Amino acid sequence: MTIFRDFLIASTAFMTLGATMAYADVPIGKDTPQKPPVKQYVAGNGRAKAIVTSDNAGLPELISVSAARRPTGVDDIGTSMTIITEKQIQTQQRRSLTDILARQPGLNVVQTGGAGGTSSIFLRGNNSREVKVRLDGMDINDGSNTTNAFDAGQFLTDGIGRIEVLRGPQSGLYGADAMAGVIDITTAQGQGRFRPFVRIEGGGYGTFNQTFGARGSRGRFHYNVEFSHYRMDGFNNIPSYIERYYGADRQQRHEGNRNDNRSANIRLGYDVTHNLDLGLTARLIQGNNHSYSLYDLQAENAYGDSGVREQTTQNEAIVRGTAHLVSFHGFFDQVLGLGYMTNRNRWTETGTSYGSPVNPDPYYYRSGRLKVDWHGTFSFGRYGQLLVGAEHFHDTFDTSHTASSMWDSGYDTSASMDTTAGYGQYQGNWKHILYGAANIRYDANSRYGNHVTWRVAPAIHVPGTGTIIKASAGSGFHGPALYQLFVNQVGAGYSERGNPDLKAEQLIGYDAGVEQKLLHDHLNFGATWYDNRVRNLIQSADWYDSSGNFNGTFDNVAKARMYGVEAFVNWKALDSLEFNLSYTWTHARDETSHTELQQRPQHKFNFNTTWTPVRDLTFSGNILYTSGWRDLSVLGSNNCSDSSICAKGHGYFTIDVAANYKINRYVSVYARADNLLNRQFEEPVGYLQPGRAGYGGFMLTY
Repeated sequence: MTIFRDFLIASTAFMTLGATMAYADVPIGKDTPQKPPVKQYVAGNGRAKAIVTSDNAGLPELISVSAARRPTGVDDIGTSMTIITEKQIQTQQRRSLTDILARQPGLNVVQTGGAGGTSSIFLRGNNSREVKVRLDGMDINDGSNTTNAFDAGQFLTDGIGRIEVLRGPQSGLYGADAMAGVIDITTAQGQGRFRPFVRIEGGGYGTFNQTFGARGSRGRFHYNVEFSHYRMDGFNNIPSYIERYYGADRQQRHEGNRNDNRSANIRLGYDVTHNLDLGLTARLIQGNNHSYSLYDLQAENAYGDSGVREQTTQNEAIVRGTAHLVSFHGFFDQVLGLGYMTNRNRWTETGTSYGSPVNPDPYYYRSGRLKVDWHGTFSFGRYGQLLVGAEHFHDTFDTSHTASSMWDSGYDTSASMDTTAGYGQYQGNWKHILYGAANIRYDANSRYGNHVTWRVAPAIHVPGTGTIIKASAGSGFHGPALYQLFVNQVGAGYSERGNPDLKAEQLIGYDAGVEQKLLHDHLNFGATWYDNRVRNLIQSADWYDSSGNFNGTFDNVAKARMYGVEAFVNWKALDSLEFNLSYTWTHARDETSHTELQQRPQHKFNFNTTWTPVRDLTFSGNILYTSGWRDLSVLGSNNCSDSSICAKGHGYFTIDVAANYKINRYVSVYARADNLLNRQFEEPVGYLQPGRAGYGGFMLTY
């Protein structure tokens, strides 16, 4: 910790020195050269320079800013990735993060109860807790839940400028939880004149959404501020066969879920000089989800309870400030950051059991994360770039529940942990044929020990052919959550206790693929094979003792292997017409029990087309196919030898269409239809997903 503190002090002093030099070289005043209104990052590839701006025009995007923590051409690094731009999100009218991620290769997203329900993101067959999610450089996996996984259920796409999905182990740069990959989200930056807007949308399932804000820049200051309110009311997520099984009456069959979300997204920046800028981003989320699930129906009709309903309230705040300095004519580029995240979740269940309240007192889950980080890049011209960095995290966790009966003893568990890390990466190329990056990282955690992770990612450009051969190999790890380490719930006939001796899950993975560009880069296709092996998997360990009491804890008891293929075709047939197709084949298996891993469909196919027949009119169409998968049983064991995986999730496909028309510079109208064929499907098993629904609205801007 002392070394880390001294390192940050030294880096801060170095930035201050660089800033002083900048002030000495460039006097502040009306003649001071101004930075462009849009921040531009230049990535040289020896042939041309590609510039990526916050406007993110272009499908697909050609520059990655997270695969190597610096702007890098996607062809010049072996990492398998997908970049989603703000323009794509707006064209497809995807309002939630779960909706846009569900259509990306290598990802499977499941959500209980529709909008606002708990979500899990599986990447290349790995568990959802093994995927790291970042927002503007801040790690936002939810420390308040049992596994430290990211829950995207209340996360909207408003204000998002780009999303980068990095597939494969990324712990060599991003540390714990990045063993399966990283989802890196960036808030859009304001530019140009002051542009306020209001968007109103309504449609199926009682949807009524309002968003307003403004973005732009003035002199050295740029801003993007957006506020939104989303409401959905009346969606029943219990499948009909479960309603028949429990004998649901008319009221129960029409009982709907309700979700209410209020969010604020802010990005502010100030260019102090031509080479020093300051930034501040914030995302505030308040979500209220009222649900009626199959388990509530079961409690009412099988166990005699009445009026059972669940309510989950989520309050989340993510704030991060940065100072970015470029020194010595671009030779040294560094960023110093300070971020804070907090989650406050409350779960309660209404209803009565034999005249007494089912759960009279709420359950509380709270977490906090403080992050201090610094990284700098040395640019050696044709000899490549060297990246070095350091981070420190302080995580806290608290869960509590007040005792309400002899069967409910209540609990109050608090814990914390610290992580200090340092990393380095070299990136370069040889004769513009062999490109690549190699990194290594050391993490020291106060609860589960020290870990060294690494990654190499080369890319070979075959001269004169348009062929690119990519590969990567690396290691990753996921540390146990504070809940798994320290939870302590003891009641009459049951107990759940944490295991402070848990080890981190560990992964070794590699992939290799080939991409081909034809027709002056208008046609691009390729395929990648990947293989991941995991050990020390953390699983719950449950048993009944000699007195018949139920006991639960967590152990490192399993190992698994996930392998498969990801393929894609992108074809820009005309300037106004584009086709994008992706296919994912996944085989994920627990090598301890020799069973398929749950909620991992073997086949996934997504097709998207965008057509602009005339100026200001754009159509988008999407077809998503997902094959069947194994899942938890929701209606007994069904005579399975292993009831934990005996349920079968049926495959499905959906068709979505959207249209956007800009009437004039002030007014735009849009409409979309989701699940056009009204396919009834569950994901996960027991939770019906929305059927056919139409939505429409307008946006006013100045």
